[in-house]
Amino acid sequence: MECEGSVKSALCVQTILSSAAHAALFYFLRPMVQIKLPDGSLREFPGPVTVAEVAASIGVGLAKAALGGKVNGQLVDASFSMASNADLAIVTAKDPEGLELIRHSTAHLLAYAVKNLFPEAQVTIGPVIDNGFYYDFSYSRPFTPEDLVAIEKRMTELAAKDEPVLRRVLPRDEAVAYFKSMGENYKAEIIGSIPADQEVSLYREGDFEDLCRGPHVPSTGKLKHFKLMKVAGAYWRGDSKNEMLQRVYGTAWASKEDLQLYLTRLEEAEKRDHRKLGRELDLFHIDEHAPGLVFWHPKGWTVWQTVEQYMRQVYRDSGYQEVKGPQILDKSLWEKTGHWDKYRDNMFTTESEKRDYALKPMNCPGHILIFKQGIKSYRDLPLRYGEFGQCHRNEPSGGLHGIMRVRGFTQDDGHIFCTENQILPECDTFTKVLKKVYADFGFTDILYKVSTRPAARIGSDELWDKAEKALMDSLRDSGCEFVISEGDGAFYGPKIEYTLKDAIGREWQCGTIQVDFNLSERLDAEYVAEDGSRQRPVILHRAIVGSMERFIGILVEQHAGALPTWLAPIQVSVLNITDAQSDYCREIAAKLQKSVSNQGLRVDLDLRNEKITYKIREHSLQKLPYILVAGDKEKAAGTVAVRARGNKDLGVMSIDAFIELIAADIASKA
Repeated sequence: MECEGSVKSALCVQTILSSAAHAALFYFLRPMVQIKLPDGSLREFPGPVTVAEVAASIGVGLAKAALGGKVNGQLVDASFSMASNADLAIVTAKDPEGLELIRHSTAHLLAYAVKNLFPEAQVTIGPVIDNGFYYDFSYSRPFTPEDLVAIEKRMTELAAKDEPVLRRVLPRDEAVAYFKSMGENYKAEIIGSIPADQEVSLYREGDFEDLCRGPHVPSTGKLKHFKLMKVAGAYWRGDSKNEMLQRVYGTAWASKEDLQLYLTRLEEAEKRDHRKLGRELDLFHIDEHAPGLVFWHPKGWTVWQTVEQYMRQVYRDSGYQEVKGPQILDKSLWEKTGHWDKYRDNMFTTESEKRDYALKPMNCPGHILIFKQGIKSYRDLPLRYGEFGQCHRNEPSGGLHGIMRVRGFTQDDGHIFCTENQILPECDTFTKVLKKVYADFGFTDILYKVSTRPAARIGSDELWDKAEKALMDSLRDSGCEFVISEGDGAFYGPKIEYTLKDAIGREWQCGTIQVDFNLSERLDAEYVAEDGSRQRPVILHRAIVGSMERFIGILVEQHAGALPTWLAPIQVSVLNITDAQSDYCREIAAKLQKSVSNQGLRVDLDLRNEKITYKIREHSLQKLPYILVAGDKEKAAGTVAVRARGNKDLGVMSIDAFIELIAADIASKA
């Protein structure tokens, strides 16, 4: 406003004062918004007020750290405006939701950098995944390792510009036209698949704008600790009939220390990779002639047998009767269970004499058919069946991973047929047994999750109440802290999931116990109750190690191939220094093979005409628990020089003393 002369100046001042008064009046007349913070305190603001403004009112530090907010439980941008009373939690990088915002926004930063360097590339989707994110691109040539280095460098440069991340909303058709005009046909296709009356949100940083529901961090400057990991192929929308895209994977963290810790953990995981160790230790291999199936070598099969025999003893000690069902079952059975309609694409099917069959993907129906043979009384319950049942599932080839994710696997499967009142004691006993088993295998850190009733379910609320309470009480009785996963139970009943945490902090969901009100009805299983009526048994589906293949893979990685003595495929190797000790070494090996409670030790005899240092090194690389060396002195004294794993020299001892030592080692399962 421009003012000249005394009269005009007076009028100008009056106008300015009047405008200020109106502005002040407008500010104070705005409806007040009451914001409730997590500590229960209340703050009032003339509404509407943004998350960022609330953070600024609390303190400069929080304003700087704020990445977004949770308004009435919903994660939103820091720019989100609240026009009415609301519960608000400010989200920073210290919160799990803050890390999600960082990773989501870093995926967009990746797309921004790719478009900056390769304008012809088309962007598709870029979600958050465990420990990071990925983004799929359509481009005329494969990205190279050098490209990834350049993209990451450009991401760092763009982040340093600290450009604001701005949100806007467009009608669907306008958004389709907008992305088509930019040549982003994949984005246009995604938007075109949603209802025409819906609006879509877009986020812009610099000259890059992307379709996204959000939320995002306030500016690119919040993204500082990231790294691109690899590039892989991925079909558009997961359909092999569509174009193969390039999927760039990355990781992002809240701090430099967290990023470095993750990268170090990855390096350690690579050293422990069961596929690599499986080759080096001659345990197993996967062959293109049988994708998703395992070829067990003698050493690997020894580990398998050791695990199986251990679990077989657990069966016996826990009152299970071991059974064995057929591999192939008629289509009609799978129709009754519902698998033929809902799971057929994941089943291997065959035909014979105009009848359709399927390889079993699980053992439950077979166990129910066994239960149905003969009349069962309430006095027979609980009835526990166990089976090392081989199952086959037609997993997508892209999802196969060593022996961790396969198409053919064996479960330590069990089913308990019981009454409603027996659910609690059975679950209680199962959890206690499971904890001991995991401890024996070297796992003491277990996470427990109870998945409760979903919206779509069968069975009365009273029955669900009883089952859920039984599962939770069983964990409390076993001294286990647990989390509740609301609504994640199966439609037929709630369950407990048992997750192992390994030596480098990774989590593996292995064991489970599931309450089933459904299959006994579908397959017409019943027992005679005390009053003479026919009742349906409750079925508890339970497994401890789960897939034997996967569990052995986890064991190999947990112990970095150096399996405890009781599990090691070869427990001790006997080495001679010269041919003069060959017969003595054979005598030692024979005695060891007959020792230790008559079960015998697993012994390797190495009488090769090689330098003893070479032989020791070779056996050490095989991660053997013990190496025994015999020279002329040991032969004359009837002793052996003992070396333990980790290049530990235990000195010279008698054969009996060594047998006592290794027997104690095996018994302790250390």
